[in-house]
Amino acid sequence: MRILRINTRTREYSFEDMGQYANLGGRALTSRLINTEVPANCHPLSAENKLVIAGGILAGSTAANSGRVSVGAKSPLTGGIKESNSGGLFAHKMPKLNLLAIVFEDKPEADAPFCTVFISGDKVEFKDASNIVGMDNYPAHDKLLDEYGDKLIAALVGPVGEKCGKTATIQFTDPYKRPARSAGRGGMGAVLGSKKVKAIVLDPEANEPYKPVDAEAFKTARKEWVGILKNHPVTSQGLPGFGTAVLVNVINEAGALPTKNFRYGQCDHAADISGEKIAELIEARGGKVKEGCHTGCVIQCSQQYNDKNGEYLTSGFEYETIWALGANSMIKDIDAIATMDRICDEKGMDTIEIGNSVAIAMEGGIIPWGDGQAAIDLLQKCGSEDHLGRIIANGVDFCGGAFGVDRLPTCKGQSLPAYDPRAVKGVGVTYATTPMGGDHTAGYGVCQNVLKVGGDVDGLGKEGNVETSKNLQIATASIDALGMCLFVAFAVLDAENGAQIMADLVTAQTGKPFSVDDFLALGVNCLKDELDFNKRAGFTKTDDQLPRFFSTEKLPPHNVVWDFSVEELQAAKVE
Repeated sequence: MRILRINTRTREYSFEDMGQYANLGGRALTSRLINTEVPANCHPLSAENKLVIAGGILAGSTAANSGRVSVGAKSPLTGGIKESNSGGLFAHKMPKLNLLAIVFEDKPEADAPFCTVFISGDKVEFKDASNIVGMDNYPAHDKLLDEYGDKLIAALVGPVGEKCGKTATIQFTDPYKRPARSAGRGGMGAVLGSKKVKAIVLDPEANEPYKPVDAEAFKTARKEWVGILKNHPVTSQGLPGFGTAVLVNVINEAGALPTKNFRYGQCDHAADISGEKIAELIEARGGKVKEGCHTGCVIQCSQQYNDKNGEYLTSGFEYETIWALGANSMIKDIDAIATMDRICDEKGMDTIEIGNSVAIAMEGGIIPWGDGQAAIDLLQKCGSEDHLGRIIANGVDFCGGAFGVDRLPTCKGQSLPAYDPRAVKGVGVTYATTPMGGDHTAGYGVCQNVLKVGGDVDGLGKEGNVETSKNLQIATASIDALGMCLFVAFAVLDAENGAQIMADLVTAQTGKPFSVDDFLALGVNCLKDELDFNKRAGFTKTDDQLPRFFSTEKLPPHNVVWDFSVEELQAAKVE
């Protein structure tokens, strides 16, 4: 496997062996490369920053749920190191070109035109992108489909990425030929946009199989792996049945669903925006209740949501999106929320950051609380020259400054996701201490605090939550390094042999010994890279804390507060 380096200023490129990055993949690879090669004190939109797209160690294999792609850079949103994770077809296609990572370096002049980068075999072509520049992602993707055919596998930025908005995503082709999968968090699309790359296309004809070194051992491990995923109630019933939105009612019942910009832990209209309600609408309108977001998915938690006329509107309609644009913004109309999800995919914006930004606009009196149409109109301005659209597209902290709002639910510059840290303290510890900024996927304490998967730790109290978060942060980084979907953790946490089977898959695929200890070491070393980068970027332990209002305001209905000190939280970080 190789690394492809592309200089976006000179348009030179080189293929290299893995060298010092051998035996790494996914997040472990992106974070090691960024920590090694990017000055920690550089501006995220400068020529010194690099953007890395990497498949996991199991990318290209037939292991179930191994098709996730990692995108890494210094984040324009947080000012620290960032890995953003996405589904789609990209990660499994790269090994067919004998590639594990693509590194975009340097930066063209400000007036340089955008290009489409076409990668085939040992050649890279820089094509004029003027026919898709300024276009929303779906029509731009359709033009790429017309040019490259229905085998197209692409990554692209929308209008917000072109303008380097801090909420900008990179959108990836999904299995249904839609640009509906997002590397969403941290503004990775802004970094690619700063390098004047509108789209990346992998040669549709490249189809060199990536075979395991020990085919029989891999086949045996793969069968056991599928069994683990298909025999756990979360990965075989809950997620396929109702998508991630199954959590709306669950988290609301737990009193941890942030409502009206994190004022309350329960939302009166939760049932109207729940996974159960959405599944009912999908079935009535001829959509799809379950589908995979990437190659080889057996969990099938994504969905196709149709509008009232039965026409496709959006997919990947996730719990976080529904919460951010629903409960947190007090919007009750599920079709309005679905429309905003589609707008975010079109403009190329992270739905969590944008949803929180909408709440800040409501907080600042720019639009009324709960007004779905006003929120839609606001999001339609993003990616344009409209000043209000430029503000919203730069995230919560930027909006707070522009609108005179002090109630800003962010950590290290990134807005918090759909679990109030006062009532789910395990994930709150993760928000505070992960190098990623406020991020639930970095250590999903909801498992133990609410779902009681892999243990039972009280989310309303402090005991056990620091240790829980630390262990989950390590395991998550390891899973990201393999290129596995994070949702496999639900099954792995309750399976005695889960980690061992993942290790067996790696051993059989690569032909190199790989133990459970090696699996955990991947995560530990990945976190060390990230913490080291952030330390050199100027972060200190005082950045490992949540906004003060979480400590001073009691959260109904449990009337709990955030009560960890900075010193207590340091135990959640690897050494």
